[in-house]
Amino acid sequence: MKKQKFNYNYVFLFYDIADEISDVGKYRVAKVFKICKKYLKHHQKSIFRGNISPANQIKLHNELKKVIDKNLDFISMIKVQNSGSFEEVVIGTNPQEEESIFI
Repeated sequence: MKKQKFNYNYVFLFYDIADEISDVGKYRVAKVFKICKKYLKHHQKSIFRGNISPANQIKLHNELKKVIDKNLDFISMIKVQNSGSFEEVVIGTNPQEEESIFI
């Protein structure tokens, strides 16, 4: 039986970046935030999500690998086929429509 390949076009991305200054003098957390914002919608603090092509997933992954310290930082990407393949339950204020003031 042939293994079926899926196109995962929706991603949840979570990160925990150590608050240390990188080699070029800027905080890695700000760099990671900026990279993620290029490809996904900022959902909450260190959480991003959204539709993204497989090619852009590779670009995102490669850009993040260049910035983080693998010994200190953590990034998790959960891929699903599309935005209709999960159910979200929200309790409390939903900041999804608000724009972040963090840059």
